[in-house]
Amino acid sequence: MSLAALVGVFAAAFLSATLLFGLSEAVVISALQDPDLPRGLVFVVATFGNVLGAVVNFILGRFFLRFEGRRWFPVSQKSRARAEAMFRKYGQPVLLLSWLPVIGDPLTLAAGLLRMPWPAFVLYVTIGKAVRYALLVWVFG
Repeated sequence: MSLAALVGVFAAAFLSATLLFGLSEAVVISALQDPDLPRGLVFVVATFGNVLGAVVNFILGRFFLRFEGRRWFPVSQKSRARAEAMFRKYGQPVLLLSWLPVIGDPLTLAAGLLRMPWPAFVLYVTIGKAVRYALLVWVFG
């Protein structure tokens, strides 16, 4: 088993949830091609990394919105406003879509901004992101 591959999966999943677009899927699919890596471990590491990245967005929304507009801030003001509208319209279960490109990161940021309860945030985000990686393992593993 390659620890470096698992660290790569974690890093890609984490960064994909905070800064990068779509990188984690390619890294997970690549890791699944290694017969020495247990599929379940790839799934757990990717899910954990991606959820942890979403937690960073939640914290940014909750405590650091004053940095919005800075180049490193993961969500634009326009995307945040759109996510807040979706969040208000559909409620907390909209976070099941937090894995989607373009809208997922703003949703997790909006959850923090709107002071969503922590346990519900973790539950919905984990379910959404776990389903995505479970599908990848099922199709490509």
